[in-house]
Amino acid sequence: MTVERGLRLLAGIFVLGSLALAHYFSPNWLWLTALVGLNLFQSAFTNWCPGMVILRALGLKDAGCDKAI
Repeated sequence: MTVERGLRLLAGIFVLGSLALAHYFSPNWLWLTALVGLNLFQSAFTNWCPGMVILRALGLKDAGCDKAI
């Protein structure tokens, strides 16, 4: 798995998790969904996201690293 795919997986887990928490506990959990969306929006322009740093620290490689030169 690459950092890019892992980031999409992580964002999906956070969104679905916050929706479940909002449904069962408190609508205030929707702020987490908004935060994830805002972070994805800014990362589209900056190509940087805190999740990418975490996933790289866990050993995931960038998509371009898999190809032979």
